[in-house]
Amino acid sequence: MKLNELLGIEFPFIQGGMANIATGEFAAAVSNAGALGIIGAGGMTVDSFREHIRLCRARTEKPFGVNIMLMHPQAEELARVAAEERVAVITTGAGNPGPYVSMWKEAGAKVFPVVSAVSLAKLMAKAGVDGVIAEGAESGGHVGESTTMALVPQVCDGIDLPVIAAGGVASGRQLLAAYALGACGVQLGTCLLVSEECPIHLNYKQAVLKAKDTGTTVTGRIAGTPVRVLKNQMARDYIAHEKAGMDKMELEQFTLGSLRRAVFDGDTKTGSLMAGQVAGMLHEIRPLRQIFEALHNQAQARLAELGGVL
Repeated sequence: MKLNELLGIEFPFIQGGMANIATGEFAAAVSNAGALGIIGAGGMTVDSFREHIRLCRARTEKPFGVNIMLMHPQAEELARVAAEERVAVITTGAGNPGPYVSMWKEAGAKVFPVVSAVSLAKLMAKAGVDGVIAEGAESGGHVGESTTMALVPQVCDGIDLPVIAAGGVASGRQLLAAYALGACGVQLGTCLLVSEECPIHLNYKQAVLKAKDTGTTVTGRIAGTPVRVLKNQMARDYIAHEKAGMDKMELEQFTLGSLRRAVFDGDTKTGSLMAGQVAGMLHEIRPLRQIFEALHNQAQARLAELGGVL
């Protein structure tokens, strides 16, 4: 079963829960354009999270979901809000959602944790989730070690649940590859940064559009907190400090507020411009609907071409 059939949406795409970017308004726009919009709780308080859910519900009649980073200091309260508000889909990251799954399922939600390894996918399956999002290291933001090409088929073979591919999808060719690997749909993040509706600063969007194929790097590898970002002064300084032996707490202070500076102030020098490796494939700002239609149509066209070849 494709993801769109499972979730009652038009396209088999879900939006990544990007902190400070995935607002209620943006999630509603994504859902109205035919995919599944996601509200990212990262950077929100419990009260603002509830407000964003209600704002999204007021702006769309389509299904939408939320993402909860389980390392959030108020994760338990956020989990409770998601259940109380009866959100249709809940995605999670940075932790084990096991303690909350039964509460969410009783509230009618489908639960899809993000995983970066087969062992974690198996643990999530035992917790009773509805499927997993297998996210490869090509993606923007917090990343694991395995690439999407290697991770997705191994997760599909390891569990008997729907698998959503994430990381490295910005074209119909990549969407078709995700299907070939066994995924029922994909999670999109970087390619949505350059949508007309995305609320990030124009400077951030332009930085993504200017990126080349080698335009991203990963900070935090040594410290054990890897994050993929566009190369800029902040990223270079961070990596230099990391190699020089700066401890984890000092590094955390070094990047404090950097994502907000990028998103809201358009600071492309000291801001954290989270983006995946597909940034080099993005060349224009388009409406969400056009992005989704192009992905679908390109995948169908490429499948027809391969049919002739094979």
